[in-house]
This record gives sequence, C-alpha cells and structure tokens, in this order.
Amino acid sequence: MAGPRSFEHEHIPPEDLKRLEACEQRVGYIFRDPDHLLQALTHSSIKTIDNPCNERMEFLGDSVLGLVMTEFLFNFFDDLAEGELTQIKSVVVSTNALAEESERLGLDDAFQVGKGVTNRRKLPNSLLANVFEAVVAAIYLDGGLEQAREFIIRNLYHQVIAVKKNQHSLNFKSLLQQYLQKEENRTPTYKVISEHGPDHSKEFTVQAMLGKKKLGLGRGKNKKEAEQSAAEESLLMLEVELPNGD
Repeated sequence: MAGPRSFEHEHIPPEDLKRLEACEQRVGYIFRDPDHLLQALTHSSIKTIDNPCNERMEFLGDSVLGLVMTEFLFNFFDDLAEGELTQIKSVVVSTNALAEESERLGLDDAFQVGKGVTNRRKLPNSLLANVFEAVVAAIYLDGGLEQAREFIIRNLYHQVIAVKKNQHSLNFKSLLQQYLQKEENRTPTYKVISEHGPDHSKEFTVQAMLGKKKLGLGRGKNKKEAEQSAAEESLLMLEVELPNGD
C-alpha cells in the first residue's frame, strides 16, 4: 500500500472521490495521486481534456503485466519448459481471466462508461480486461514496479495454480466439436479474419465456421486464444448448456 496522499485533489468531485476510495479498498492499494486511478477507470466515451481516458494506461499495463507474470512463472516453475510457461501465461493474462478478476475486484462498478457504449447489464469481457490492465498501470505509475508486482501476483496467483492443475477453464473448442458432431454430424473450422498490432502485442480475430455458416467470433493475443474465444461465443449462440469448469 502507498502512504497517505501528499495533497488533496479538490478538482475531483466528491462523488468521484468516494468512488475512487471504495475502489482503493477493493484493490488493496491507496493512491498518492488518485488522478492515476481516475484515468484508469475512465472509458474513452466520457473522456475530457481534464480527465483523459484509460487507453494509454491499458497499453502500459499490458506490458507491466506481461513482464511481471513472465518473471513470476520463470522463477516459480523452474522445472517447466518455455512452451509450458507460455501456455500458462497465455491463459492467466487472457481476456477472460482478467475480466474475471475485474469483476471479483468490483472494477466493473467503478469503471465509468458512456451510456451508448453497451446496452448489456454486464460489460463485455474486453472492457473488463482492459480496465484491469489500466489499474495495473495506475499502480505502477503511482507506486512503482514493486507495488504493481504485488497487486498482480496477489490477484492472479490463484489463476496460475488453477491452470497448472488443468482447472482453469473449459476447453470450448472440444465442447463445440463434440456438440456439432452429435447434432450436425459435422465439425467446426476456424478462420483468421484479421491480425492487428506489432509482433510483440498482436490481437487475432477468428471466425468459427460450420461449413459456410458463420458461428461465433473471437479475439485473443494468439490464434489459440482467439479460437477458444470463438468457440465459447459459438456455444453461447447455440445456447448449449455448459458443464461446470471447476
């Protein structure tokens, strides 16, 4: 935790300051400069000159998260090969895992989004994952790498252990294949629709297909993650009842 605030932030409205303080209690870190947290919790749909959005912080938080988790896995699993470490990391920092942690920490309630962004009761996983990364950046900027590391490991350690025990999630590709083979006597295929970003931080978009019929669309930081996401979305579209993944 950081120490007491170095100065009052009178420019922050009382209702916003109250929201930030509640969020600080949930994330377990008190900000010296609450403007860092305010920006992390601001979507581009409501940004102003005085209160920028969290997109730049997402960029920074993604890199800090990747560094911390890579270092942690390297030291924690000294008997695992590079491929196994990569597999664990890809799940732990995936959109779905980060979205899950955002909800658990109540970041969805603290995140400020314009009314026109989503009509869903629940924010999309992509936004929930982005706000987690932005909060990582906010802590890094406010308290340094050690504070960011503590936050990341404290909140993602259980995901690491679950992945290692093969309890991290359902294999949506396998479930979709089993369902379609049973119901349609056919198997799905996956088509990469687009790739965006530099080589070290790509985002893949994959379309699940059944013959010429389009099923779910998924995104991920690699093709496997995007295919899993597309399969999960396909199962939701087909209203398939999923078993418990625990």
